[in-house]
Formats: sequence, structure tokens, C-alpha cells
Amino acid sequence: MNQPAWRTYLVTSAADSAGRDTERIVADALAGGVDAVQLREKGTDAIERYRLGKRLRELTAEAGVPLVVNDRIDLAAAIDADGVHLGQSDLPAAVAREQLGPDAVIGVSTSTVSEARAAEAAGADYLGVGAVYATGSKDVPDEENGIGTERVAAIADAVAIPVIGIGGID
Repeated sequence: MNQPAWRTYLVTSAADSAGRDTERIVADALAGGVDAVQLREKGTDAIERYRLGKRLRELTAEAGVPLVVNDRIDLAAAIDADGVHLGQSDLPAAVAREQLGPDAVIGVSTSTVSEARAAEAAGADYLGVGAVYATGSKDVPDEENGIGTERVAAIADAVAIPVIGIGGID
């Protein structure tokens, strides 16, 4: 397994960047010591996400920082990303592993202990757990929006893979 030891994980989102350029944000974050970058860009079409991904792949490779792609196994393969981060309604972690190979980093979003255990059993290398605090940047059901630090701790205690708190953290 590829268990990352990341402390700061940047998720890109031009819609939440107050008009700032995503490449510049990533370059600045890399200079500031970010440990991993996730290409998210939910509202962008596939070709634009691909073009941005290629540019971010260059920046992250030069910095020696992993790049993961949100949701899209095909895009992760196309830009030679280090891995993919999958939600509960995306293709399973086992499919990502099959498509991207044994060295790919596979993350899965979870919000409950049972989802976390299932993701770990399916081969996830890490979990994105949340939304920790209520957020408008993710379209999540109310019961998953602001799960709090106690549930994050319970999930972390239930699995042996790294847990990254996501959602509402700024």
C-alpha cells in the first residue's frame, strides 16, 4: 500500500479562488510547502481539466509533490497523475487500482466508520473524511455536512490507513 504522510493537501477549485489563477495558486502552495495537490475543478469540462492537469503535473513533478485527480480515473491516467481521489458514487477503489496500477495513490471520501472500513478493505491508501465543518463548496447531504472532529477521530481509530480531514477547513 502507498500510505501517504501528507500534512497539507491543496484541493483546486477555480470557482472558490476569488479570480486568482489556479496555476499560480498551486505554484505558491508548492513554494509554501504543500504536501499534495488534488485537481478538482468540478465545474470545468473534461478538455480544460485535462489541459490544466497537464500544467499542474509539470509543476508538481518539478516540486516532487504528488498530484491526484478528483473522481476521474481516466484523467489521472491521461496526465500521468500519482493517483486519484474517489467519492462514494465514483468507480470503486479496486477499479482505480486495476486501471492505474499498484503504485498509484488511491484516496476515497468517507463520512462514516462503515464507509471508511469498506474503503480500506477495497484497497484505499488514504481517506478524505468529512465534511469536517459545514461547507458550501461540496454538494453533500446535510448529515454529512459538518460531521465534526469527534467522528473524524472515530474514523481514524477504526482504520489503519491515513485520514485527511476535508471540508470547511480554511
